[in-house]
Amino acid sequence: MTSPHVEINGLPADAENLRIPALTGNYGHFTAMQVRGGRVRGLALHLARLDAATVELFGPGLDGERVRTLIRRALAGAGAEDAAVRVYVYGPDEDPAVMVTVRPPIDLSPEPQHLLSVPYERPVAHVKHLGGFAQRYYGRAAVHQGYTDALLTGPGGEVAEGAVTNIAFWDGSTVVWPDRPALRGITMALVEERLPRYGTATARRPVTLGGLGAYRAAFVTNSQGIAPVARIDDTAFAVDTELMETLGRLYAEVPWDAV
Repeated sequence: MTSPHVEINGLPADAENLRIPALTGNYGHFTAMQVRGGRVRGLALHLARLDAATVELFGPGLDGERVRTLIRRALAGAGAEDAAVRVYVYGPDEDPAVMVTVRPPIDLSPEPQHLLSVPYERPVAHVKHLGGFAQRYYGRAAVHQGYTDALLTGPGGEVAEGAVTNIAFWDGSTVVWPDRPALRGITMALVEERLPRYGTATARRPVTLGGLGAYRAAFVTNSQGIAPVARIDDTAFAVDTELMETLGRLYAEVPWDAV
């Protein structure tokens, strides 16, 4: 698979049905998942996300079985069992269109990330919507300055989320998720739910750039996996090997659900 395989409402993308996303602009939403052997971690969470956002943006819900059928069809069309899959939902309101893209699989680099803070927060942050210009802009700017990605912050330097990740901080006893409007990513949800089972407390509370020194370590999560954070601006973090081993073990034990 050298280029993305794209299907819209179960049909290969062509000039006619590509008018739907082309004319819709950025009013829509999506979810991103890694598929291995035709299976996905947290599939029920992905389906629930798609349904809830479709109701909020368009009115009618989105049946999970329809989504699963469309993903299976797109994987078969691409001839792939391992892939990076995205499911996009566009209008019209009365009958939202579903586009599935299939690309080669990708895993988040385990290398510690270096993040550049930027003064931006996503609007309607709880929805994984298509308005991602600023995230791409700031993310590219961060890379050009030698960082891995951008870290989105609000008033007073309150940390919200990464440009394409969730971020958490470790104070030695508790994993702290910033208490700002942000998308609750699928991997974040899976990790947050399971950490107490491994003897690690979690909490939501404000985290500011000025208060980063209170934390021993940090890590990011997204659909591609989990990675430690080595630096935010000029604040360095050690990689907490024990914490990362716990996260790795926890994540490896998350069941893979058949699409």
